[in-house]
Amino acid sequence: MTDDLLTIRDFFRYAVSAFRKADLSFGHGAADAVDEAAYITLEALNLPIDDINPWLEARLTAPERKRLADLIAARIETRKPAAYLLNKAYVQGVPFYVDERVIVPRSYIGELLMGEDAFPLAVDPEDVTSVLDLCTGSGCLAILAAYAFPNAEIDGVDLSIDALEVARRNVAEHGLEERIALHHGDLFAPVKTKRYDLILTNPPYVDAEAMAGLTPEYRAEPELALAGGDDGLDVVRRILEEAPKHLTPTGGILCEIGTGLDILEADYPELDFIWPDTEESEGEVFWLTAEDFEG
Repeated sequence: MTDDLLTIRDFFRYAVSAFRKADLSFGHGAADAVDEAAYITLEALNLPIDDINPWLEARLTAPERKRLADLIAARIETRKPAAYLLNKAYVQGVPFYVDERVIVPRSYIGELLMGEDAFPLAVDPEDVTSVLDLCTGSGCLAILAAYAFPNAEIDGVDLSIDALEVARRNVAEHGLEERIALHHGDLFAPVKTKRYDLILTNPPYVDAEAMAGLTPEYRAEPELALAGGDDGLDVVRRILEEAPKHLTPTGGILCEIGTGLDILEADYPELDFIWPDTEESEGEVFWLTAEDFEG
């Protein structure tokens, strides 16, 4: 194959065709075969990932051709997300190391923290001095919070020791060891009675039916970080039960829940959920303040 493919355009076109023929599943940072092919090509060649067009006619060296051919073949044969093959994922343009110990970061909360209309929730970023990231995984939301809230000290908690190893690597690579502390344990247990101006969490929320139908790409991710019980909200309910004890009087919680809006509102009619939209989601992230919990 590599003898006939000489330019980035050649490999890009071949990858799109091969991915579509293989009927791959996407959603780990790429929406379709075109996005996936562009990401693999640009990231493998250490080129900016925002636009493939300026590079399409560039001719490739023999080692570059082999690397791309191997990656395209591995994506099809293993069905692993491209982020695992490249050990790299981006959230709002910020790079993170990833491997099979963590899910590929893709939380809608990232846009609420760093997007063009970041954090439209009547919170002054300068006033946020303490943040808790529950189920931190790769540490991506804790790190984005450090950038979004310059005066904040951040705690990240995860039940998985393996995930925390990845998070530590990312915290170190971003030079944030002095602002982000990582803790092993179950939800709020490691932080004891500490209170926060902001709680962020992207917990496991895939329901049992959806778990049973996961494609190989999603099955490559840790089940612990995905499975949320019969209706997907087991962990979310535990978080709602404990969150009021860990918010400052002016604090709030931002939590991603997937498709459980109707269930959650029916279960908690006393809570005035706010559902901020992002470019790619509607009704999948809720915002509650400490005052909301007080009724």
